[in-house]
Amino acid sequence: MNRFDHEALRAKASARAGSVSLNDIAPVLVARTLEAKEAELTADGAVSVRTGAFTGRSPKDKFIVRDALTQDSVWWDNTAAMDPAQFELLLADAIGALADRPVFRQDLLAGADPDHQYAVSVLTPSAWHALFIRNLLIRPGETIPTGNDATAVTIIHAPHFKADPARHGSRTDTVIALDMSRNIVVIAGTLYAGEIKKSVFSLFNFHAPRQGVLPMHCSANLGRDGEAALFFGLSGTGKTTLSNDPARPLIGDDEHGWSENGVFNLEGGCYAKTVKLSAKAEPEIHSATQRFGTVLENVVLDDVKRPLFDDISLTENTRAAYPIDVLPAIAKGGVGGTPKTVVFLTADAFGVLPPIARLTPEQAVYHFLSGYTAKVAGTERGITEPQATFSACFGAPFMPLHPTVYGDMLAEKLRQSGASTWLLNTGWTGGGYGTGQRIDIASTRRLLSAALNSELDQADMRTDDLFGFAVPLTVPGVEPLLLTPRQTWTDPQAYDRQAIHLAGLFRANFEKFGDGANAKPGPKLAEAAE
Repeated sequence: MNRFDHEALRAKASARAGSVSLNDIAPVLVARTLEAKEAELTADGAVSVRTGAFTGRSPKDKFIVRDALTQDSVWWDNTAAMDPAQFELLLADAIGALADRPVFRQDLLAGADPDHQYAVSVLTPSAWHALFIRNLLIRPGETIPTGNDATAVTIIHAPHFKADPARHGSRTDTVIALDMSRNIVVIAGTLYAGEIKKSVFSLFNFHAPRQGVLPMHCSANLGRDGEAALFFGLSGTGKTTLSNDPARPLIGDDEHGWSENGVFNLEGGCYAKTVKLSAKAEPEIHSATQRFGTVLENVVLDDVKRPLFDDISLTENTRAAYPIDVLPAIAKGGVGGTPKTVVFLTADAFGVLPPIARLTPEQAVYHFLSGYTAKVAGTERGITEPQATFSACFGAPFMPLHPTVYGDMLAEKLRQSGASTWLLNTGWTGGGYGTGQRIDIASTRRLLSAALNSELDQADMRTDDLFGFAVPLTVPGVEPLLLTPRQTWTDPQAYDRQAIHLAGLFRANFEKFGDGANAKPGPKLAEAAE
């Protein structure tokens, strides 16, 4: 347990408040939200809010206090540092900004494993933000026991307070500052609620490795025999869609730990993207958006208060925050056994990668550190070239330590568990974006099912000449041609050029990890060029 007196800090933050509401349940928070005119109620009883100028996270405004604990451990190339004295001023001023306001305090848990748990208190002047975090973290006493030695965390959420760069050491008047030594977070100058959620994850990612726990930005579900499967992937790769399977109970959709006990969910809710959400394609998520108390962020409503999920006039990053227990199939207690299967999802818009490939443990770590996907450059007319996106550990903005710390832990976990690892491409085939077509979801689901059910363990495989991973020659229910991307292109030489280009992007990205850029698991660029 940390020695800092969090209860004294919470009392100080509450002392000058106009009122303090402790652990209000959803109906009360909905009522207070509407009373304050902070939101609209949808026809189904969800709470529809707008977050103003910030419709997503502000990673450049995130800081970690540089002190004796963090000085030699934080990956400072990825994180801005804040001086301890300036953090003290920021903390005091943010608490002062709560004066004479109603303050909503939520005492929640993060970590479904009682041996690796955080007791998180969030203090905010906004009822809907209190509802948001109540939906997303674990509500004590419901289904998950409270550990006897939970680590205390306090988050001071002052969304209307504007930081002063000269006084507080921030970049702008928006700031997300984390004191890892005392587990205090200050969030100011942004209404985007995802900052609260991800600050808890960032704290966990810093501390968990010291306890032998691998923190993971992934979703997870359970097979028929209770074996866990992990799904890593950046936005747009299908992580939430593919892990939400009625036949496989969901452990969680975004943040997990892998401990000596198995896999556990850090959260008690889901924060799902809703852009182009349909009842047909994602019935479970669509149904959750119709539940009373669900928080819809920046979702446009029609004249009768129904969500218009195809309307992205406010942002493409529309979201729904709801408790996980509204879903039809969830894992009891938010935990699962040791993973049997690990899946890395990518949406390769270059049309190069096969729809599925088996990775060796060394290749798995390489692709984990790379964290690759590709996105369409934008929506402006005439811009059709894809853009490669690399995010170490599939979540670099939330990983305070150097990626190789997490990579080394993954390597050890894979060695101990014997889990099989797969690269699943949900992107393009027959050409890149603009000329090819998206791999159909039915084929993706069939390939995923084959991997999860061990159907591919004895399959005949070919070794990819460039990337070196193993690709099945046939999979029942899948068009064989799809498994060899080069054969789906009308111009095989154009495929070769695009493949070498993508391999070069992988190599260039990996240079930041030093000499490991030329590691054996990476693409064999020199040989391919010859």
